[in-house]
Amino acid sequence: MTETPTAGGAASPGLGGAVRRRRRALDLTLAAVAERSGLSVPFLSQIENERARPSMRSLQRIADGLGTTAVELLAAADAADRSVDVVRAREEAGLASDGGVRPLVRGHHQMHALEFTGPQHADREFTHRGDELMYVADGAAEVEAEGRTYRLERGDTLYLTGGVRHRWRATSADTRVLLVSVSDDCGWSVS
Repeated sequence: MTETPTAGGAASPGLGGAVRRRRRALDLTLAAVAERSGLSVPFLSQIENERARPSMRSLQRIADGLGTTAVELLAAADAADRSVDVVRAREEAGLASDGGVRPLVRGHHQMHALEFTGPQHADREFTHRGDELMYVADGAAEVEAEGRTYRLERGDTLYLTGGVRHRWRATSADTRVLLVSVSDDCGWSVS
């Protein structure tokens, strides 16, 4: 997995703390989370101490090991709810820069929004209790849902009602997809 040390030892404020708080709330050791996630104890320690940033894939593995979701860990990292909040394009998301995923909304809100860029693979299946909207800003993507494959191109949108199991992948290198979903208090579940 990608282990990205951060310059000066600081990742996005709070992500490591959110991981540590969740691990401690479950009364788990770093070794137990390493075993559950398939990541190394030193890498998990670096994340908790804000000396490394995980890729989105690594964060999902950590979340799986902690019985939560990557979206919830990111939200817990910046738990201050704001009525008005600007997320700048140049801001660090707390993830390794090669992850191709950027949160567009911080904190606990009624909506989650993520931007995916570059190659994304359909190796995981997702289910959300809340509804979800996918918008292809650039490139193209394929979504498998309810036994059908939907091919989406630039400007296309796909709406999924909560509870629909689906997976998706980018079909061109220049793909940029925006995913917006209604919060369901426990985020997205991944199979």
